[in-house]
Amino acid sequence: MALERWDPARDGAFSEAAFRRKLEKKGYRVARYVYSPGTYFPPHTHGTDKIDGVVSGQFRMTTPEGSVILEAGDALYVPRGLEHSAEVVGDDPVVSFDAAKD
Repeated sequence: MALERWDPARDGAFSEAAFRRKLEKKGYRVARYVYSPGTYFPPHTHGTDKIDGVVSGQFRMTTPEGSVILEAGDALYVPRGLEHSAEVVGDDPVVSFDAAKD
């Protein structure tokens, strides 16, 4: 799993707008979603390279390599075809960026 955490020294102050700009500069199309507590996405794949980024809340991502809990400013690279699942952790909703690149 390729996980990148927000680094204020490198990336500046964290904000939703700054996070979006960072992903767009990498060539990704970014869509914003809000997921309620208890939301679960069973194992699946995508036909494009993706980054799952978290603006707020906690999102557990699981791949064959293991699991990681993403928090604000975390971005997980998910290459096309990689099976993964995702679930909201805790009682707060997750604000997420779904960034895709063909």
